[in-house]
Amino acid sequence: MRISQWIISLVFTGFAMQSIAGEKINKSLPADGVSNITIENLSGEVKIVGWDKEEVSVKGELDDKAKGLIFEQTGSTITVKVKMPRNSYSGWNDRGSELTIKIPENLRMKFTGVSSDVSVKNLLKSTEIKTVSGKITATALNEYIELATVSGSIHSQDLSGKVQLVSVSGDITDVDSTGRLQLKSVSGSIESKSMANEVLANTVSGDIDLNLTGIDELTISTVSGDTISRLSLNENGLVKLSSVIGDLDMYFQSDVQANFRLNASAGGDLINKLTSAKAKHAKYGPSSKLYFETGNGNGSVRTSTVSGTIKILSK
Repeated sequence: MRISQWIISLVFTGFAMQSIAGEKINKSLPADGVSNITIENLSGEVKIVGWDKEEVSVKGELDDKAKGLIFEQTGSTITVKVKMPRNSYSGWNDRGSELTIKIPENLRMKFTGVSSDVSVKNLLKSTEIKTVSGKITATALNEYIELATVSGSIHSQDLSGKVQLVSVSGDITDVDSTGRLQLKSVSGSIESKSMANEVLANTVSGDIDLNLTGIDELTISTVSGDTISRLSLNENGLVKLSSVIGDLDMYFQSDVQANFRLNASAGGDLINKLTSAKAKHAKYGPSSKLYFETGNGNGSVRTSTVSGTIKILSK
């Protein structure tokens, strides 16, 4: 009887310990003369929203282990930082801090975290986010944008300006970006439906799927990942694609006007569905090339592979 009572008491005590909430936060600071804000949170979920008030507002709940919140202005910078003990570890049952931070839409914002998921929207100036395993969701950002995570995914929509999205093993999904777009991953996949006129995509083993309009310059490189790109090439536009063993499929508008140079160095296949031109194989060795022009040939398409397949098709 005593043992069963002790077990029941232990269970309820453990439940009560897990239910202890962190410190509630509801603070604000005026943002007069402020041009930058830095936000740091180890784990949990942070929502950052740009608004038209000259004020920074922080609401939510801190991690149970947090020692407090630094929320202060130094010069032209406001700092929001969840203070955690040294060598702190968030266990499987810890949810971390949950914060909603509203900032003037014209501030430059920088966020750093470890396992913290981040969502950010409606900012007019530069945005920089770096986290390790957290997911990043970004909407309606402008000017200079750099979003980076190691194993988390990135989902973005309506980004404009100089945009850089980087993930090592997480997937990247981008919709309706404009300006200059740079997408990088190692093993994660990349998918973008973009109106950017300059696009760079780079992976090692991840697949790439691009749907682009009005391209002035497109650069894609991969080792073993497969690539599908659908694009409308502008006059004098430039396309450069390369792979080692990955396949490259390119769909152009029916009236594309460009000079095409396709090369395979170790037995790769070169397939042309735009004209009647066929690949020519080297007399000695496994290399081949396929050169042809469409229209006035003002654009330039340069592709190369070691042993993958390159296909040129019409949308």
